[in-house]
Amino acid sequence: MAKKEVKKDVTERVKTFEDALRETGRPSVPEFSDVPEDLRDYFKAQYKMVVIAEALNEGWKADWSDGSQKKWYPWFYVSSSGFAFYDACYCYSHPAAGDGSRLCFKTEALARYAGKQFVQIWDDLLRK
Repeated sequence: MAKKEVKKDVTERVKTFEDALRETGRPSVPEFSDVPEDLRDYFKAQYKMVVIAEALNEGWKADWSDGSQKKWYPWFYVSSSGFAFYDACYCYSHPAAGDGSRLCFKTEALARYAGKQFVQIWDDLLRK
C-alpha cells in the first residue's frame, strides 16, 4: 500500500514569488509595455501580490456579498526609518461597499504571514 503524501502547509510551500507562481501555475510578471513607464513598477508589484494572495488562499476567494465573512489584510506603518509590517486587520463587506480586493486573505495568520514575508513587494506596491 502506498503512503498518502501529506501536503505541507501553504506557508511552507510559498516563501517567494517564484513559489507562488509554481503553486498557481500563473506566468511570470508581464512587462506591462503598453503601460506608461512610470506606472510599470506599480503594476508589476500589484501582479506579484495578487499571485501571492491567490497561492496563499489556496482557492479561497472573498465573497463580497457576504457581510459576515471576514476578509483579512496586512497593515503597514511608514516612518522616517522605513516601511514595516504592523499588524493584520479584517473588514466585513456590506452592500454599500465601494470596492473589493484580491489582496485579502482568508485568515489572520495568512494576512500576517503575507505582510511579513513579502514586505518588500508590499512596499513596492504601496509606496513606490
